[in-house]
Amino acid sequence: MIATIQSLLPWLVLVSHCILAFLIAAFVFRRSWGREAIGWVRKHVLGLGLLVSLLAVGGSLFYSNVVGFVPCDLCWWQRIFIYPQLVLFLTALKFKDRGVFKYSWRLAVLGTIVSLYHSYVQVSGSSLLPCSATASCTKVYVMAFNYVTIPSMALTVGVYFLLLALISRTNE
Repeated sequence: MIATIQSLLPWLVLVSHCILAFLIAAFVFRRSWGREAIGWVRKHVLGLGLLVSLLAVGGSLFYSNVVGFVPCDLCWWQRIFIYPQLVLFLTALKFKDRGVFKYSWRLAVLGTIVSLYHSYVQVSGSSLLPCSATASCTKVYVMAFNYVTIPSMALTVGVYFLLLALISRTNE
């Protein structure tokens, strides 16, 4: 069962990248063919934010607590910027508070920066910053489709949060 979930997660990320590419294109063309898609996302933006945060937190806990991957320092920093999003979106959904993105986007920007740097560290094999002795920041636990890694998964989450924040602010 664990191996099945472990092999399905990169596929979920790949599908989410296709959806993300579509949503970015729809956002760019929101005054023409993308209007309906962006309208739907805007209508469900709080639920989608909650879904993204649930999947991100669940995936990271699965990899560390079930599979046994030891998170490195950069992984912890990415978690620091992702985990609060779950509480923010649960609260926002309960109170129908679309203003959650005033806070969410800041966490998303910081998490995205860390994810980009962590992706660089894994590709280059060297870090400008020291990493703990318990887990190396250069260790690649997951590599699927020649690009899906744990940092790229966290990067995907950050981009989703940023895109949702942008979409929530548009009126057209």
